[in-house]
Amino acid sequence: MDGVRYKVREVLDKSKIEAFLQQARIGHLGMVDGQLPYVVPLNFVWTNGKLYFHGATGGRRNQVMSANAEVCFTVCEEYGTITDPVPAKTDTAYMSVIVFGKAEPVADLDEATHMLQEMIHKYVPGYYKRPLPKQHVDKYRSAVFGGPVQVYRIDPQHITAKENPIEEEKMFKPGLTV
Repeated sequence: MDGVRYKVREVLDKSKIEAFLQQARIGHLGMVDGQLPYVVPLNFVWTNGKLYFHGATGGRRNQVMSANAEVCFTVCEEYGTITDPVPAKTDTAYMSVIVFGKAEPVADLDEATHMLQEMIHKYVPGYYKRPLPKQHVDKYRSAVFGGPVQVYRIDPQHITAKENPIEEEKMFKPGLTV
């Protein structure tokens, strides 16, 4: 597996990568559908060193993963434009992480419940007053959208991360000119 080409932007700090994956809200699941790429934006959670997502069991995404479980999951956040008097040196402040691995269905009810509880904590913190019961998850996995909902896990085989940090004094703001 190739590493990051632009080494000056490579992030190797695992705690920084973990923190980024825990707070980012949208990721893009990349798959290979025969000879074509197929990418789907998803909500996700990063917990216990694994990436989780869920959705209805039908549809193209699940068919593609059934045929080829090798995936990558890309998470990127753009923080603004870094200005420079030389137009060619204008750049973007960002952080991105790519997780490579296999997307595996989660059959274990305890693991699925933990993942869905983590998703609730991430996307609607404090909204529910009590923990998600396993019975609800079991019913949810078999009744929503007229068919089962499947939880998936990606155990990372390789992770790459890059960052171009914010340079406060150079960040573009409307009305700023050279």
